[in-house]
Amino acid sequence: MERDEVLRILLDWNYWGDYKDESIERRGYINELNRLLKTGEIAVIKGVRRAGKSTLMLQFVKKLVEEGLKEENTLVVNFEDPRFKNLDLELLDTIYETYMEELQVDGEHLVVLDEVQEIEGWEKFSRYLQEAKRGNVLITGSSSKLLSEEYSTLLAGRHVDIEVFPLSFREFLDFKGVSIESRVDIIKHRHKIRNLLREYMEFGGFPKVTLIEEGKGDLLANYFRDIVIRDVQVRFRVRETAKLEELAKYYLTNISTLQSFNRARQALNLSLDTVERFSRYFSIARLLFFVPKFSFSLKQQILNPRKVYCIDSGLRNIVSFKFAEDIGRIAENVVFLELFRSGKEVYYWRDRAGREVDFAVKEKLKVRELVQVCWRIEEEKTRKREIAALVKAMDELKLKEGLIITENTEGRENINGKWITYKPLWKWLVEV
Repeated sequence: MERDEVLRILLDWNYWGDYKDESIERRGYINELNRLLKTGEIAVIKGVRRAGKSTLMLQFVKKLVEEGLKEENTLVVNFEDPRFKNLDLELLDTIYETYMEELQVDGEHLVVLDEVQEIEGWEKFSRYLQEAKRGNVLITGSSSKLLSEEYSTLLAGRHVDIEVFPLSFREFLDFKGVSIESRVDIIKHRHKIRNLLREYMEFGGFPKVTLIEEGKGDLLANYFRDIVIRDVQVRFRVRETAKLEELAKYYLTNISTLQSFNRARQALNLSLDTVERFSRYFSIARLLFFVPKFSFSLKQQILNPRKVYCIDSGLRNIVSFKFAEDIGRIAENVVFLELFRSGKEVYYWRDRAGREVDFAVKEKLKVRELVQVCWRIEEEKTRKREIAALVKAMDELKLKEGLIITENTEGRENINGKWITYKPLWKWLVEV
């Protein structure tokens, strides 16, 4: 490509050009990126497609500029721009030299390579910039290649990571204009928060889906196809596209349930190898998560079924169409995402009698927290079953406190010396 053509494209994506940012800032990620960049290593922003990585990266550049970095000392390259032709290292060199010469860059600068997996050999260029101290490097990508650990080898370990998820419920409230800074705000906006939780559970937290009023379902359907086709089928060269999509829909329809590869094989009449391979691909692409049973024995973790959760309830609902009757399982999926997003090591607990607790949160070698999700716990039979399982797990794991997340029930109860806290989901999500 000619340098003039390259420069015209760069002008559209850079603050020293024509780019203007009007997005809603995701402060938690911005602060974490700021910390990672100070390490001097290549910073990698990874995450599921359409979670907002590109926007977040541009917000971060804006923040640095506001704090004193010269606009011309930042370079943003978006490799999904269709005007870039022949995506290779030669193009990457041309882009960088054009930027350095045209803007007369002097001193420390930041190079952001967005959707970099489109360039074969990008890791060599990134390592060159980092090792030659020519600039700080920030990488983003959503394909399975960057979501897996393959890039760790490519970058020879010289990197630090941050994973971006669809909006948490607190971020979702920010996008809806509801700011929660204190307990007073929680009480003041409690009715609006409850109403918005329903929308969050139905349509999920992808940023663009959250911001539009019409066409949410169509957009989510496109996201589902893009993840399955571009990040799984193309990336792993899967030929059986129909079977791949069928298994994805099966798992999404059955979120928050125990699933074994054998059960999925029987339900869909697929080979065991096919189910195992496709499930691994979905996990790498961050479409699905498979949570093991808590056990100190790794063999027991492997042999027991896993509970399946999805990256976003909106994706689940667009393929299932059973929102109202499955709201309890959707609530459980929301809780899982909140726990996982916060970096916690999550398992489920189950004993030989079939009593089950949804989440056992482990720190180092010990389970520190037990969380049960029961959307409607008012029915006596349901309440006894959920409490019995939680108390049994508390006994076994030597815990004195347990939590049950509900639709509306709130309070505390002492059962045989064990304290159980009941908390509505909307309140738990804004307080965590």
